[in-house]
Parts: sequence; C-alpha cells; structure tokens
Amino acid sequence: MAVDAALDDDLSPAERRRRKVRDAIVEAAEAIFTEEGEAGISMRRIAERIDYSPAALYKYFDSKEALFDEIREQFFERLYRRMQAVEETVTDGPQVNEACLRAYVETGLEQPAHYRLAFSSWFETDFDDRQDSYGYAASERLELMIQKAIADGWFRECDPAVAALSVWAGAHGLTMLAVTIPDFPGAKEKCAHLTLDDLIAFHAEATGRGLATPKLNAWLDAQK
Repeated sequence: MAVDAALDDDLSPAERRRRKVRDAIVEAAEAIFTEEGEAGISMRRIAERIDYSPAALYKYFDSKEALFDEIREQFFERLYRRMQAVEETVTDGPQVNEACLRAYVETGLEQPAHYRLAFSSWFETDFDDRQDSYGYAASERLELMIQKAIADGWFRECDPAVAALSVWAGAHGLTMLAVTIPDFPGAKEKCAHLTLDDLIAFHAEATGRGLATPKLNAWLDAQK
C-alpha cells in the first residue's frame, strides 16, 4: 500500500508540535472560508488569525497551493482509515457497499467546511497520482475493493478504474449536497419524509445494482 497510516502515538514530540501548528493553520483557513469564502483566504489572513507572522507560516507551507494539498490530505487520511475499518467488518457481500458509502459521507460531514474547502477551485485533478499521498492510497484502495468484488462474482466485468471513478463521483455528489444544503434531503418538499440515512441506503443499492451480477442482485433482494 502506498501510504501507511501513522498514528499520533507513533510521532515524536517535535512532530506532534509541528502537526499541531499545521492543524491550527488548516482550522484558520476553514474559519476564514466559512466566513468570507475562498476569496478571503490568504497566508497573511491565516497568520493574523493564529497570531503568527506570515514568514512563520511559510515554514509549514511554502504556498497556498501547498496548504490546500494538506487540507485534501487530511480528508483523505480520515477516509482511508474509515475504508480500512469497513473492509475489516465485511463478512458477506462486496466491500463496496452501504457501509463504504456511509463512511465517505460521514467523513465529509465530520468537518463540512473542511470538505468544501478540500474540493474548492484549488482542487487538482492529479491529486491521486502522487503515490506518497493519502489521496492516492484511498483511490487505490477503492479500486482494489472493486477488483475483489469482480473476482468474487459480486460485480460484473468492467474496468475497475472507471467503476471506482463512478462510485467516487456518486459519493462526492451526495456528500457535497449534504454539507451545503441544510436538512438535506428532507428540505425538498417531495422528500420531506426522507432522512440522509434513507438516501444513503437507496444510493448504495442503486450503485450496487448498477455493477451487480445475478449473485449480487439475489443477495441484495435477500437483505430486504
């Protein structure tokens, strides 16, 4: 695996202090983003928010682009760990299932401002091409989960990379709606009776059936 998740207990005191400052910088960026939008974010404004000099910030991030990379990495690190946990709990059916989708949505909802900022206009399309990143590791893990589902006869034969991109697109769209629209999906009049859990379950089944073999369709029918 490209990235091994490092637990805080494994960090040296100096590394913990450095991570604490980096987290404070990210939190300041999130706060400014929430208050003023993306245009309000600058290294100077962030430095003022945490009572640092702009020069001191550049010891941690050499540019705003590097800061946004860190924001994305923090999200994908949390997601990667949740994906690991999902894999460990699946004893029947494909690993790419409702629990997998729920893990993605919940990771975004934990820090809504962070999620929106991570996928702002500073988002780079090659985020998962850097093999030392959690973005790469999460993308690779999802593709491997799909490959396993195909090998186990749950998913039909298809290009795992394309399937992974499709699964991610659906998860991202659902999560972005959840973090930007209050009371989603119940805020929509025709869906007032629905909870987010209801929609996650429906979307997960729809995604699964789109990739399903007869074996998976039968398994999904048996879950009802």
